[in-house]
Amino acid sequence: MALRELVRRPGRFSVAGGALTLIVVLLVLLGGLLDGLFLGSTGLYRQQESDLTVYSTSARSSIIRSRIDADVRATIEEVEGVTSTYGLGVALVGARVPGADEIADTSVVGYEGAISGAPEPPAPGEAHADRRLEAAGVEVGQTLEMGPERIPVEVVGWVEDTSYLLQGGLLVEPGTWREVLGSSRPDATLPDETFQVLFVEVAAGADAREVATAIDEATGDATSTLTVDEAISALPGVDAQSTTFNQIIYVTFFVAGLVVALFFALVTLERTAQYGVLKAVGASSWQIFAGLLVQAVVVTAGAFVLGLAISLGISRLAPPDIPLQLEPSRAVFVAVGMLLTAVVGGSISLRRVIRIDPASAIG
Repeated sequence: MALRELVRRPGRFSVAGGALTLIVVLLVLLGGLLDGLFLGSTGLYRQQESDLTVYSTSARSSIIRSRIDADVRATIEEVEGVTSTYGLGVALVGARVPGADEIADTSVVGYEGAISGAPEPPAPGEAHADRRLEAAGVEVGQTLEMGPERIPVEVVGWVEDTSYLLQGGLLVEPGTWREVLGSSRPDATLPDETFQVLFVEVAAGADAREVATAIDEATGDATSTLTVDEAISALPGVDAQSTTFNQIIYVTFFVAGLVVALFFALVTLERTAQYGVLKAVGASSWQIFAGLLVQAVVVTAGAFVLGLAISLGISRLAPPDIPLQLEPSRAVFVAVGMLLTAVVGGSISLRRVIRIDPASAIG
């Protein structure tokens, strides 16, 4: 009966379905913005195959401010539990792209290895470009002009998900990175063998936190060593963005639950006489309540499908500079959250259904 009513009288449920569709669009787009901001800011860290990140103590967990000299690196490599180290540095500079009117924001990454999905460092003057830079007109084979000195860097291939602070990565060998860094920020010029941070691989079976403590002790507290997850959390704005967006998302789920609860509470009140008849001919309160839940779940599922389709259309129209990234995992999260919300919201009508007395309802 519940399903037949949905088919025969869809207009009755259109208001609730429309409201839930808009809520789904809001949830998907908010989640897409959160994922886009997080993934676009942390790609360089998430692709690291190492266990620990070593900064200089004065850097306060910032790559840009950090500096690890060769002698400090040698000390770190002698610490028990350390199997290998990889130097890395970043220069945030603008790139002139052939044929493009706008300067592309890039993060030039000098690396020695241990980046997932990235090949060995290219030859001097060459770079592996992050796919994110395709939106700026970058193509394989182009020569980009980096920074105020317009240092030429040729794009020789693509890599995935290596952006840093929403700027597409250009992975280069350390010498090219030092040249770009020194030309764009003369005050930050670094000598050979000096990097901004070190990524450390820990021996199998060793505790990463204990090795991190040993590294800092060995360097006389000249370093601050974090796990890669801790380094991600220390990035500017990452935790604050996640907390803010997640609070908004959970409040929106609460609103969705209120929509379902209020709608089906009104439906139950409107159908009191009908439910009285059903009880009089033998239907139990639980059978009637199950029908309400079926309707709540079906309406919510339809709203999710329609809302997801609208969100995908909006994402295709969004400008590339908006960090909107719709992930399948986010869609699953919204779908499960909406269905649970529908069940919880619909359950509020249970008490009213149980209290319906057939004689009073019919009379």
